[in-house]
Amino acid sequence: MKMAEFLGGTPNFRVGVRSGYDAVQPSGQKIEFGEYRTVTLSRPDRLRIESERSDGAKTLVVLTGKEIALVDFSSKVYATAPQPGTLDESIVYFVRDLGMRLPLAALLLNRLPAELQDRVRSVNYVEKTSIYGTASHHLAARTDTVDLQVWVADGDKPLPQRIVLTYKKAAGQPQFWAQFIDWNLAPQ
Repeated sequence: MKMAEFLGGTPNFRVGVRSGYDAVQPSGQKIEFGEYRTVTLSRPDRLRIESERSDGAKTLVVLTGKEIALVDFSSKVYATAPQPGTLDESIVYFVRDLGMRLPLAALLLNRLPAELQDRVRSVNYVEKTSIYGTASHHLAARTDTVDLQVWVADGDKPLPQRIVLTYKKAAGQPQFWAQFIDWNLAPQ
């Protein structure tokens, strides 16, 4: 919960996110695809996400405080929509109403602690370990539909270092993983 409270209460941050996800084939074989994102957040209403998929396709999502803009450079598509209210409301609108993909969207929410409180059924401490030189606590949690592992930095800045999600009710139980790189809590 320390991680959720810290991240949900952080007014600004920038982080690189290297991630991968399984695509379960009709044969049952899992094929992993990846992407790299740079996420820049400034509460109460701004967000910028630059993404590059493993196939080289690039996208940009910007929430300006007044509108949501999406650019798909590969398809040469640009779209905008009015941005409703707070950053939390805008992220929910982007994902639920517009049907857009935003991996780990819950981590961007100011109300992250409440989201976890509502969804998580159990949490277990696995071990203290190191993720690329950062002392971290490895936790395993369960929701009704997802098994979650998270590695949280030890110390006064309990930021996530790595996350693995297993979608236990989806065919083939695909996984999504993310490695967080170069947290900056005072981006320019």
